[in-house]
Amino acid sequence: MSPIFNHNNSTGLSVLGEMRKYKVWAVGGGKGGVGKSLISANISICLALMGYKVVAIDLDLGGANLHTCLGVSIPEKTLSDFLSKKVTSLSDLLTPTPVQNLSLISGAQDNIGIANIKHMQKGKILSRLSELDADFVLFDLGAGTSFNTLDFFISADKGILVALPEPTSIENTYRFIKSVYHRKLKSVEELLEVGPIIDQTLNAKMSQGAPVDIISKVSAIDQAMGARLKREIDGFRPNLIINQVRTQTDIDIGFSMKIITKKYFGIDLDYAGYFDYDATVWQSIKRRRPLLLEFPNSELVNNFDHIVHRLLETS
Repeated sequence: MSPIFNHNNSTGLSVLGEMRKYKVWAVGGGKGGVGKSLISANISICLALMGYKVVAIDLDLGGANLHTCLGVSIPEKTLSDFLSKKVTSLSDLLTPTPVQNLSLISGAQDNIGIANIKHMQKGKILSRLSELDADFVLFDLGAGTSFNTLDFFISADKGILVALPEPTSIENTYRFIKSVYHRKLKSVEELLEVGPIIDQTLNAKMSQGAPVDIISKVSAIDQAMGARLKREIDGFRPNLIINQVRTQTDIDIGFSMKIITKKYFGIDLDYAGYFDYDATVWQSIKRRRPLLLEFPNSELVNNFDHIVHRLLETS
């Protein structure tokens, strides 16, 4: 029997503190087709099998497919029903899954406009998460750098980036990090005064300086503002997963990205781990069965076990 199925709630996170009863993890990335939904689904399953109450929310608005990775038919009620006020609570959208302790809230299947929800609607979703009886809420985000995706990623307690060991995916991951970085700093009210410097620095070409220089530029104008900016940047610690690795070189890409992200952005990127390339992934999707349940002896089970524990340790 695989390691995940034998773990108890030994991490001490079954009680998640008095300030907030649940943790939000967001899974995103700069490119489609890197396996975000599959990873979101199986991280959710891992946590549920460890005894946590988990709600997985498909926020790939307009392209929801998390239900397939969880072995669930297309749900009758989706986020579009909540945003259109057909239902009044997120709890009304909960769909059971084959895994005890794990429920799904599906993204829209029938509303094209929901892919571009307004700021107020994003706030409505986030403010009502407390209605859910959950220890963990998992966001499965869409690809790209739309404000919807960036804002949901920023709102999470833990942001998880998924990349493939391919040049296009790596480039898009850096672009996603830069976009989140920019969006996060621009959303801090105390930094509005230095907004033009933030824009200028983050929109500059690489030859004109790196985003890591932004702290020194702001500090030269206002030391207190520079210190505030540094605290904001130090608090931004996304996690990275490399998917579909075949060689040691593929695995090492994660370590290289960690070094480059620190050097260029000044951001501490945590390399949470990697997933081996495994043909059983596509078999599980075709069978519409959760990967970890359909192939419990797959090497990917050990990958998930390592990564989920890494994510829990750094929570």
